[in-house]
Amino acid sequence: MRIAILHNAVSADAPPEDQDTLVQVEAVRAALVRLGHRPATIPCTLDLSALRTELLRSGAELAFNLVESLDGADALLYLPLAVLDAIGVKYVGSRTEAMFLTSNKLLCKRRLRLVGLPTPDWVEASAAGPEPLFDATHDREDRWIVKGLWEHGSDGMDDDSIFSPRCVEELRQRLADRFANTGRRCFVERYIEGREFAAALLAGPDGPELLPPAEIDFSAFPAGKPRVVGYRAKWAEESFECLHTPRRFDFGPADRPLLDRLGESALACWREFGLRGWARVDFRVDASGRPYILEINANPCLSPDAGFAAMLEMASVPFDRAIERIVEETPT
Repeated sequence: MRIAILHNAVSADAPPEDQDTLVQVEAVRAALVRLGHRPATIPCTLDLSALRTELLRSGAELAFNLVESLDGADALLYLPLAVLDAIGVKYVGSRTEAMFLTSNKLLCKRRLRLVGLPTPDWVEASAAGPEPLFDATHDREDRWIVKGLWEHGSDGMDDDSIFSPRCVEELRQRLADRFANTGRRCFVERYIEGREFAAALLAGPDGPELLPPAEIDFSAFPAGKPRVVGYRAKWAEESFECLHTPRRFDFGPADRPLLDRLGESALACWREFGLRGWARVDFRVDASGRPYILEINANPCLSPDAGFAAMLEMASVPFDRAIERIVEETPT
């Protein structure tokens, strides 16, 4: 089968999170070749007309979407899928609507709340200028974390992103500063003290398969250091944060009820958001053992050193077989 692998165009001087795109593109391309397909890669830019022309010229029978941003903007990652919809080319993975809804963190959180799935409380900033809605019932000792509305890969997240506002005005100012510095919409989410997990799902002939969940091990972090997987932990390979946030899969019997709850919540997200192919749901678990959904990633990274690949290995699912299952799930 002729398969077009779509990915965001990456310049030679692109940051590491963009360079990693090419690693997963090569991993998927090689797997498709081993499976007997004829893949061709198509870098995507804001020139959607050129993308349409290239797709039609290629004669692709199927597209494998690995686009994570366009022209440096994560908010545009769903546009190549809209082009595929418009010209009638089938593609693997989640549909345009699911990609848009899960990538916009506030739309995602509102949907989670609507259907009764737990997600941390948040404070919004408007598009015209930050004017947060603040619930005065919150304890002023709570800590909050600033996040970009669309940005993924922990872009812009570091220890300074977490703070305890002494008053509403301080929270409002923090949002205003982030908006002024980046020009991008942001919000503040209540920081959940506790453990961090990820649960991944893979399409299968009998429905989505829940892969073994992973926990981030923060045990090497000194007292007082926020236990978050920030930008440095993901992309600065020689940093303390990157070297001291390993994944762990070894859990005792006492954790089984919690792991079951994480799996049930991840499957509920798959059904509610209409996910397809492969996906990952990130959680924080508070001191009482209650899990909160942080984000839903409808096309998590497939690089060999990424979390999804590690979960496949723990499930004894070969990478090529995972790619084959993703392709096989594509509707006719």
